Amino acid sequence: MSRGFEVVRDWFRKHEGEIQLPTRGTKVAMGYDFYSPIDLVIPPNKIGKIWTDVKAYMEVGECLLLNVRSSQGGKVMLANTQGWIDADYYSNVGNDGNIGIFLMNISDVDYVIKKGDRIAQGAFFNYLVADNGNTEDERSGGFGSSGK
Repeated sequence: MSRGFEVVRDWFRKHEGEIQLPTRGTKVAMGYDFYSPIDLVIPPNKIGKIWTDVKAYMEVGECLLLNVRSSQGGKVMLANTQGWIDADYYSNVGNDGNIGIFLMNISDVDYVIKKGDRIAQGAFFNYLVADNGNTEDERSGGFGSSGK
């Protein structure tokens, strides 16, 4: 196991049908495009929630960072401005690592998403751990559960 993407287990899926796993647009692209599994219209100044039914696996010491695609700038932003996916999110008991992408429409017109549209990008990164301020706690839930 190194790093990559899988469809979440059936009982954690939010959508029926085939799920498209993230892909890079070119052979040297840094980011992996995430695809919408549904049609969705996000009204101005509202948040649209899209569960991708995709989970990411990676090594300890790595993370997946999510951002909107550059072509979406000025139209939508991630509702939490940036998504941070930890390695232990992959196997959490709350949702099997289902990656949720919550987009806020910052324009003054409806933002229309069609099934199969690219809705965000993710890139894997290594990170460093400090000498202090660490914990031995383990994840006990799903989306947004650490630090509760």
